[in-house]
Amino acid sequence: MKIGFDNNKYLAMQSAHIRERISQFDNKLYLEFGGKLFDDYHASRVLPGFQPDSKLQMLLQLKDQAEIVVVISAEDIISNKMRGDYGITYDQDVLRLIDAFQGMGLFVGSVCITMYTAAPEVEAFERRLNELNIRTFRHYKIAGYPNDVTRIVSDDGYGKNDYIETERPLVVITAPGPGSGKMAVCLSQLYHEYKRGIKAGYAKFETFPIWNIPLKHPVNLAYEAATADLNDVNMIDPFHLEAYGKTAVNYNRDIEIFPVVNAMFELIAGKSPYHSPTDMGVNMAGNCIIDDEVCQEASRKEIIRRYFKCLCDQKTGGIVKDDRYKLELLLNQAGVSVGMRAVEQQAHACSDKTGGRPAAAIELPDGTIVTGKTGPLLGAAASALLNALKRLAGIDQELNLVSVHAIEPIQTLKTQYLGSRNPRLHTDEILIALSSSVTENAAAAAAMHQLPMLKGCDIHSTVILSSVDADTLKKLGMNLTCDPVYEETGRKYHKI
Repeated sequence: MKIGFDNNKYLAMQSAHIRERISQFDNKLYLEFGGKLFDDYHASRVLPGFQPDSKLQMLLQLKDQAEIVVVISAEDIISNKMRGDYGITYDQDVLRLIDAFQGMGLFVGSVCITMYTAAPEVEAFERRLNELNIRTFRHYKIAGYPNDVTRIVSDDGYGKNDYIETERPLVVITAPGPGSGKMAVCLSQLYHEYKRGIKAGYAKFETFPIWNIPLKHPVNLAYEAATADLNDVNMIDPFHLEAYGKTAVNYNRDIEIFPVVNAMFELIAGKSPYHSPTDMGVNMAGNCIIDDEVCQEASRKEIIRRYFKCLCDQKTGGIVKDDRYKLELLLNQAGVSVGMRAVEQQAHACSDKTGGRPAAAIELPDGTIVTGKTGPLLGAAASALLNALKRLAGIDQELNLVSVHAIEPIQTLKTQYLGSRNPRLHTDEILIALSSSVTENAAAAAAMHQLPMLKGCDIHSTVILSSVDADTLKKLGMNLTCDPVYEETGRKYHKI
């Protein structure tokens, strides 16, 4: 696939820029880390060449200077807030993050519980962390936050919070998700550091929006599409324009809160080091785009994917949300529409040829489109998957990689013993059947070796796929979109 982003340049430039920012202060920088630190697949989709673990790899270049503080809100613990991508609660994700950081050799100093409430769930979580020898600290609700700056920056505000004891020059503040209180933790720490005579600094690391590309660049529009449910809006930073006469892109929440944050800086340090919210950022991603057209095209596709996901969520949930209309506006701004992609067109053409039965199409790395139709043995997605592997391996499309005799026992197991009404094999089942054939079938082995080539490929289905198929395709790294309709006519509320 075409590359539009220089990942090696990004790692070197980003780590150097953070080192430079540390040196601007008293060798102590609190870095608010926004977005996903692991598995940032949105960035890798809109910036082809960006590796999903790039931010982690960048931190590893600073690991001797860095320690990590993981932040979680007590309210999220009490409500069992879930991460939709992993299907786990925020408190479980804190433990996952700690394991992952430590497994990579990064130092996790502590966990800070914000908006602290002495609830049984919160206290149980603290005990769990203490049993694992992870230090915990508490930050409390502050009356008038965030507007009553005088109260916040006082002994009755930040002064009541625990001082998080840190050891290293770079303190990375991260969290399972948005709304955890990362910025408040950073500013509270600055308050305590200055009380101790340490002139610490604060910076923010967000990959998107990219501040030094145009406001309506498809990469920035794709970020708005990804956060449509949060009502984030990209804006020209008026403070940056006034201070420097230069246009920079930021987003509404940071721009709206900047006067308050700036006032806090002045009360804490006597003078703010920043003239704009863009100044606070350390994002170098815009400097590492090496093929703008590739990134623009990838971002347009991402906006379409987000729209299809919204439509399918609306179909399965039965609720029309405002983010649908926001996404339709973004489609218009990006100059794209549903049905423009070749992968959609070919899927529907295949469906039309079979009397409107479900069909799927996959766009391979070289732009070739392969399709799959619903048959007596395989679902459309499973059929398309096999056909894609054949094409990649140079195998005749008419050759059966898995024999009927191998498929029939699986169908019997599904229908007679496991209670399934659908005898056709799902994608995971056909891959298992294929893998069981490799020792006796050289073609099956050749096809299996092509699985990594599917990563990053678009696949479109003319119906909503089962969660089993969707999960398998996600594990393969494929980008799935579905028409917002169920396979069975008359089915309104539930998918099989």
